[in-house]
Amino acid sequence: MSISNSLTKLLLFLLGISPITFLHPKFPIKEATIQDLQTAFQQNKLTSKELVQFYLQQIQKLNPTLRAVIEVNPDALKQAEEADRRRAKLNKGHHSSLYKAATSLLDGIPILLKDNIATKDKLNTTAGSYALLGSVVPRDAGVVKRLRKAGAIILGKASLSEWANFRSTAAPGGWCARGGQGQNPYNLSANPCGSSSGSAIAAAANLAAVTLGTETDGSILCPSSTNSVVGFKPTRGLTSRGGVIPITPTQDSVGPVCRTVADATYVLDSIVGYDPYDSKATRNARKYIPQGGYAQFLKINGLKGKRLGIVRDPFFDYIKGFPIQDTAFKQHFDTLRGKGAVLVDNIIVPNIEAIMSQNNELTVMLAEFKLSLNSYLKQLIKSPVRSLADVIEFNNKHAQKEMIKEYNQELFIAAEATNGIGPKENEALATLAEWTKDGFEKVMAEHKLDAIITPAYYFSSVLAIGGFPGISVPAGYEKDGVPFGICFGGLKGTEPKLIEIAYGFEQATQIRKPPVL
Repeated sequence: MSISNSLTKLLLFLLGISPITFLHPKFPIKEATIQDLQTAFQQNKLTSKELVQFYLQQIQKLNPTLRAVIEVNPDALKQAEEADRRRAKLNKGHHSSLYKAATSLLDGIPILLKDNIATKDKLNTTAGSYALLGSVVPRDAGVVKRLRKAGAIILGKASLSEWANFRSTAAPGGWCARGGQGQNPYNLSANPCGSSSGSAIAAAANLAAVTLGTETDGSILCPSSTNSVVGFKPTRGLTSRGGVIPITPTQDSVGPVCRTVADATYVLDSIVGYDPYDSKATRNARKYIPQGGYAQFLKINGLKGKRLGIVRDPFFDYIKGFPIQDTAFKQHFDTLRGKGAVLVDNIIVPNIEAIMSQNNELTVMLAEFKLSLNSYLKQLIKSPVRSLADVIEFNNKHAQKEMIKEYNQELFIAAEATNGIGPKENEALATLAEWTKDGFEKVMAEHKLDAIITPAYYFSSVLAIGGFPGISVPAGYEKDGVPFGICFGGLKGTEPKLIEIAYGFEQATQIRKPPVL
């Protein structure tokens, strides 16, 4: 069900929700964390149904402007009622400790999914394109299966940069044909950044408790930085890409976009693990999952003893032209030192300029996109398109709807012209692997670093080509109100360290504030 304001009002009316903005008398829902919500459930101050009603109201009120949500799930309230029944049953006879032991922290919590993550329900999965409207997926995506098992409520689909920003270089960040132009809630004229724009906007503006995004290169880290939320891009294969509309298996990753490091960690805990539909990557990454999960690394003193590398050239040199950011990061470095971190300054990553040019990366992405998208489309039970060539043709036929004249589809056309993984692609893959080994990995080992610090999302290409994890945490606001983040990037499987660092930084600085809407 597409979110036009009138349709949302109709849905709310049919569900018996008052058109007056829903505010719970006993519990302030805005900015509430997963832990806050679970405590409110336990103390009978809130039900999952009331929580879903609140978010539906928020979407009704704010989405016509923000364009963060493409569809709401008509079964969301039903799922919420089921969660409330589960809770009531386990709490009967005051077995609250039994309830705590028997349920996940995500039980009864509403989550929005980026619209390239498949759900086998009444929701569409379209990557924001009309070409896939009405297509039927064979099954839930691997991460969705895990979310359902954890008791999470699928609230709906978040908007995105269409086709995860891989149709064209001309389209603005946050635009897709189905959802329109997503807006940054802190400054409506600012770029919300892509491609997980809707997930970040929705988390920032309290349209859902938590959200899920995907990243190929910067697609979680950039919108999280620009919308003052926490974005966690995991090690490639730690979370399954099975059932996710692909760009490239070499780089794609699924991760949380939330308001706090703790919430992102709880979501990560719920979605990691082996999936037969992404068997090679998830099998290889399984060894990185710590016994007892990730929440144990939410330590207030997590920065103590951590060795953090600062890449001045080109990243912090670049922000010298932005005095507010430059000043903020100088303060952040003092905070990090004050909390016991060791800062190793002026780290030079070899081949950084070549990596940032993205030429070899694009060579691989174009070829892998065609192969993996064709494979995804062929597996659909029902679909208006069955290949990349079909999608190109669809766009040409529906050029007005898809704004082909304005934004074109040159990446699609370039990808369609590729012919599998040949000598050129293999050479590009070998070069990227060499740059990773002789660059980021070597620097991390030589300086005994736990993480690299960069502003915003600027390190995303280095992390992308090696399948490395990164986490973006709110770091400040420009004078026009537009947020900026700090990114901590590490080697494969270092999520525990990154959580300790990010949580320690977040707790010491407390920078995130909700947008004034």
